[in-house]
Amino acid sequence: MKKLRTLVVMHSSLVPPETLTGHSEKEIAEWRTEYDVTTTLRRHGHDVRCLGVLDSLTEMRLEIAEWKPDIVFNLLEEFNGIVTYDQNVVAYLELLRQPYTGCNPRGLLLSRDKPLSKQLLAFHRIPTPRFAVFRRGTRVRVPRKLTFPLFVKSATEDASLGIAQASVVEDASKLKERVEFIYEQVGSAALVEEFIAGRELYVGLLGNDRLTRLPVWEMVFGTMPESLPGIATRKVKWDRAYRDRYGITTRKATDLPSGVEAQLDKLSRRIYRALGLSGYARMDFRLTADGRVYALEANANPNLEESEDFAESALAAGIKYRELLERLMTLGLSYRALWR
Repeated sequence: MKKLRTLVVMHSSLVPPETLTGHSEKEIAEWRTEYDVTTTLRRHGHDVRCLGVLDSLTEMRLEIAEWKPDIVFNLLEEFNGIVTYDQNVVAYLELLRQPYTGCNPRGLLLSRDKPLSKQLLAFHRIPTPRFAVFRRGTRVRVPRKLTFPLFVKSATEDASLGIAQASVVEDASKLKERVEFIYEQVGSAALVEEFIAGRELYVGLLGNDRLTRLPVWEMVFGTMPESLPGIATRKVKWDRAYRDRYGITTRKATDLPSGVEAQLDKLSRRIYRALGLSGYARMDFRLTADGRVYALEANANPNLEESEDFAESALAAGIKYRELLERLMTLGLSYRALWR
């Protein structure tokens, strides 16, 4: 593609240095995605500027007005510490008539609100675990229609924040304890759903109107004790030492039962449409031992680190990292926002 003026927008604490030299692995892990994106785009000729955003959009407005970027590469996952506010930043870009990468505001709103997105999936008859929502300050009672074991997580936070082995509960007292943990430690409502034991599968999609489905990916829990539920806790996702200890990894899913891949393809596309997503997204599923598929959630704008699931599944489809990033830019430039 032609070389573009690209304004990469990210959290103010994640603006990466120009080189990894002199930085510890712990430091690099914090801004690895931002580093991978910016250095790759620069290496292939794009004119890249980084802009850190915390609690103000003034600097972004001025940068767009003065530099006139061809596209904003959006790596924000929150605004002023609030995950669901990233949709407002994207909405502001639309008000400025500025092309950007990733999902549109409506799709971000629907997918970030997990209870609402699950209601939409249920309306569209997409199989998903039965669930209930406990708002902050309300008493915790076992929902009549739900069967233990139950899985407790934040209704809004992502990146497995608040998820640990204790998130799977077997009785009313543990349910109350974990919901109150979400109230107090995470500061959000709690989403409680029936726990589905089975394989954890991820399906990446690229596109606006026409969609490209990436190979089905799987989280393999290695040698974790059988007494522990196989779930993507925060340690499983982000603690490299913990992952290495148990041999936890992600890879292309193999030995899927007949018809399951076609079912995942169909369901992923339906979810993408039902939630009004655009740009790129990853769908999370559970596959039970008897071959049933359950949609867990949709993740708009998933992690773009070169060594993470989305980029690796793209590579398995023959899409190199540079090409992946440039496809996202092309999708952003061609997205039919209302102002167009």
